[in-house]
Amino acid sequence: MNRAQRPRRIDHDQYVQRLALAGGLPAVVVSLVLLWTGDYSLKVQWTLSLLVVLAWWLLAVALRERVVRPLQTLGNLIAALREGDYSIRARGGRLDDALGQAMFEVNALRDPLRDQRLGALEATALLRRIMEEIDVAIFAFDERGTLRLVNRAGERLIGQPAERLAGRQASELGLQAFLDGEPRRVVDAFLPGGDRARPSGRVEIRRSTFRQGGLPHQLVVVSDLSRALRDEERQAWQRLVRVLGHEINNSLAPIRSIVGSLQQLIRRSPRPDDWLEDLERGLSVIGTRSESLGRFMTSYTRLARLPRPRVATVDVSEWVHRVVELEKRARVEVREGPRVLIQADGDQLEQLLINLVRNAVDATLEMQGAVRVEWLRTGDALDLRVIDEGHGIAHSANLFVPFYTTKTDGTGIGLVLSRQIAEAHGGTLTLYNRTDARGAEARLVLPIGADLGADELARLSGSGAKGQGPGD
Repeated sequence: MNRAQRPRRIDHDQYVQRLALAGGLPAVVVSLVLLWTGDYSLKVQWTLSLLVVLAWWLLAVALRERVVRPLQTLGNLIAALREGDYSIRARGGRLDDALGQAMFEVNALRDPLRDQRLGALEATALLRRIMEEIDVAIFAFDERGTLRLVNRAGERLIGQPAERLAGRQASELGLQAFLDGEPRRVVDAFLPGGDRARPSGRVEIRRSTFRQGGLPHQLVVVSDLSRALRDEERQAWQRLVRVLGHEINNSLAPIRSIVGSLQQLIRRSPRPDDWLEDLERGLSVIGTRSESLGRFMTSYTRLARLPRPRVATVDVSEWVHRVVELEKRARVEVREGPRVLIQADGDQLEQLLINLVRNAVDATLEMQGAVRVEWLRTGDALDLRVIDEGHGIAHSANLFVPFYTTKTDGTGIGLVLSRQIAEAHGGTLTLYNRTDARGAEARLVLPIGADLGADELARLSGSGAKGQGPGD
């Protein structure tokens, strides 16, 4: 039997109406039989028969509407939800009957679907805004290589608005190379405005695939590295200049202070008896510090980075006293520890200790506190500490962040460079707040290195005694 010969299937509403008619048919038949076999007039028989049949039919239609209408309402509500219209609600939704429970559940389904759709719309809007504002070119191509999506950075890269780019082939736009080759690579590209004879920019290409509407698409992200490299190069030069300026100022400040003191000494009349010794000692400090700074700057300029330590024997006591003597703003106490000779770069260690002492004095000037330097030997390591009675460390997490500083005239370089010097010598530098009193403590731990023989130790002791002045 073909489809044309098959009997038409009755609808659900017709099925309900026929069931209603069948359900009332026995009662109608009985009532009509009793009516027509009884002793009634013909007029009464016909009148009552019409009333019974009409009531039977109307009740069947009412029952059909009572069953079919709520189902149509539910169907319309579900269709509205499918279309994304969440403004319609079903009446009579309650939990004490079956139909009311169905209406209640449909109404309850409306709220999460509305929230989910609203969240999806907001997320899509946010994604589009991010794509527009992000400083990376983004292109989306379909399976035929047709451009379907581009952001503002992509417009700038191509040099045309999105209205003129959408729907064009990648080969027409000069982007076919982005769809070929490795999915992630760095290439020299011909950027808009450049000379076609040579690459005008260096870009990084990242390509991935996604599906939309069941069809494969390619997402291409193009990062212009030329501008980033130029910015990084400029920042690197700025960091280098700031580091050099910081170290020069740290050394020139005590030299200027000593020069001022010597000028006042020369102008005094009469001069003190030991003025020549003070003059020689001051000039010696200036010469030593200038020579050390010159060597440090020469190495730094030649390598454009922190030079590798030039290891020599350093007497810890001489090193500490030499640095403390440079600080003229406040008295720094030196608590002598054991005689320790270490293998290190003396010039770099001077820069390190100058930074630590200078920071400690800066912290105590307002508080009128004291600063002291002490050391001890722990096994094969030197443990040196610079302790102050200042205001302590407020933001310890940012201590070694480059260019972070809490001083109005600071550069945020000293501690970073000091830690680099310590680590270059195989040591560590830590700063923390004191637990026994107010203030902070800087702890420098350095490996001592090879032990010295008795003759070398005696020679260094003799030379160190000659080099120390009365203030040591």
